[in-house]
Amino acid sequence: MPSTSSRARAVQRRSPRAAGRPVAPPVAQRPPVVPFAVAFGLLMAVEVLYLGYLLWEPAPAFDWYLVVPVVVALVSVVAALLVLRGRARAWMLLAGTSVLTLAALLVLVFILAALGATAEAWSAVLMTTGPLGCLILATRRPVREWTTPRRTTRSPGGRRGRDAGR
Repeated sequence: MPSTSSRARAVQRRSPRAAGRPVAPPVAQRPPVVPFAVAFGLLMAVEVLYLGYLLWEPAPAFDWYLVVPVVVALVSVVAALLVLRGRARAWMLLAGTSVLTLAALLVLVFILAALGATAEAWSAVLMTTGPLGCLILATRRPVREWTTPRRTTRSPGGRRGRDAGR
């Protein structure tokens, strides 16, 4: 009868991997700033839809210019959800929609101030909190690192099996 050490050697020879399995890299945790960036992205979408409502209210009919706020709001919601999931380069989409919305609101503020509607201009200034907060948070380093493309690496041994020679 073979000894215990010779049995262990026989099992080791049959095993394709004698050493233990490599440990998977730890899953990165979501940075605490990401949910706040997502919340400001969703706030921005609500503000854009409100601006679309203000365009629609005087003459309730569906016109071509109402498509723009709806599309911008949908893109900002999608971008916020992609940032929350950590998809690659989603912060760029969120920052882009916030720049577009912020620029539109600033133009609105200047037009209202030029027309002398100071109360409405101040409410438009207040509405810049959504896109401005979203822009500031989406471009921070933890959010950018959370949404960087993750490359998978191949094992150092290469492929194994019957298809290895093909």
